[in-house]
Amino acid sequence: MTPTSRISVKLAVLIRSLLIVLLMTVAALVTWLALAARPAVAAGETAATASARLEPQVAGWALLAAALSTALAALGAGYAVARVGSAAVGAIAEKPELFGRVLVLVGLAEGIAIYGLIVSILILNRLG
Repeated sequence: MTPTSRISVKLAVLIRSLLIVLLMTVAALVTWLALAARPAVAAGETAATASARLEPQVAGWALLAAALSTALAALGAGYAVARVGSAAVGAIAEKPELFGRVLVLVGLAEGIAIYGLIVSILILNRLG
């Protein structure tokens, strides 16, 4: 593999990762803006009646954004773990003493899914 093709592969991976993060951010932002536009809970009104006032279209977009943020983050984390994991196995095969360091890198890649889950929990919390 030539150095130019290695750079193009790395650039493609970077663009894919940035696209996933961009889609997740846009979905979260649109939902946050839609939920922020809803009227506040009036005095003497319970949260159940206030959530009943929420427009069905806004609730639908919020649920879609929560699902997309979790799904795209899980896909991104799976892709990252696959790339890091395959490199980690190769590194451990050559130097077994790198196991601890490599385990941390795989754990960081798995953290992407947790961030997506946190975003969806924040969206759903704002919805309810």
